[in-house]
Amino acid sequence: MSPTPTHFSPLARLLHWTMAPLIVAMLFIGVGMVASVSRAHNTLIAIHKPLGIALLLLVVLRVGVRLTRGSPPLPADMATPQRIAAKASHLVLYGLMAAMPLIGWAMLSAAGYPVTLYGPLHLPPITPHNVELFAVLRALHTWLAFALFAAVLLHLAAALFHGLIRRDGVFSSMARGGR
Repeated sequence: MSPTPTHFSPLARLLHWTMAPLIVAMLFIGVGMVASVSRAHNTLIAIHKPLGIALLLLVVLRVGVRLTRGSPPLPADMATPQRIAAKASHLVLYGLMAAMPLIGWAMLSAAGYPVTLYGPLHLPPITPHNVELFAVLRALHTWLAFALFAAVLLHLAAALFHGLIRRDGVFSSMARGGR
């Protein structure tokens, strides 16, 4: 039997620290996209679509790494409600990280727009062309973006709490790995 890890695997840390700024960038690009009618709008869309698909692929890989390599245990002295909140918040984060690009892809499919990755490379539609479905998915994409932003902020707050106040190794398990 292998010993219980005290840190996330190097691949898990690489995926985490690669995805974190990309997700924050996506949230701000999305806000800029819907708030702009300038030429920047098309540029932001051209960045947003392929970056969303890249994040979808990364989250699938990340879930696979998490399932196969596990995660370090939470500190033994953590209260049960905090343990439940930590596990639930990770499920919410993973769910939102997967749902956002899928809903965006479905939304564009329902609108009849292609998901362009690069040049002539397009993804196939995953929903039928339907204006009503587009409207529902667009609203859902917007509200889940707000939820993802809130979840990211709570995750950051929890990380800082563990790193600066509790100093219990939770932050360092993802920040720098084993010594």
